[in-house]
Amino acid sequence: MPMPGTGPSDAVPSIQRVQTDSPWEESIGFARAVAAGDRVLVSGTMPLVGGDLMGEGDPYEQARTAFRNALDALARFGLGAGAVIRTRMYLTHARDVEAVGRAHQEIFGAVRPAATLVVVSGFVDSRVLVEVELEAFRGDDRSAPAAPARTSPQTPA
Repeated sequence: MPMPGTGPSDAVPSIQRVQTDSPWEESIGFARAVAAGDRVLVSGTMPLVGGDLMGEGDPYEQARTAFRNALDALARFGLGAGAVIRTRMYLTHARDVEAVGRAHQEIFGAVRPAATLVVVSGFVDSRVLVEVELEAFRGDDRSAPAAPARTSPQTPA
């Protein structure tokens, strides 16, 4: 039984959700992506296509597939890689940092989102080496800086 304030009739109209064919979304009770205001959040996304693991044993291919799946969820809101402001990458092995970083750079190198990469002990499917999350901005571009800001250490006067 849902807790009060958590049923479908309690949904806030300005929040939109995207579901996919992932069996975990239904059994755990989450959305692949949620848009609220000017932000779109994409849940932890694994390298699965049609329920099948892609790139078994290959962290680079798993990262590319997971990012592609997450970007597909963003596309449902009319957004692409250029709207991504934050990425999170979860790996099961530190040795895979270079391969996953290469996949990230190929997709987001020109965008330069804030990024976090964490090594975890494992995932629900032990064959999975990588899971990713995305956050995107879909608001008015007038609030964004015209060019990337470069900061440097301040020199004492």
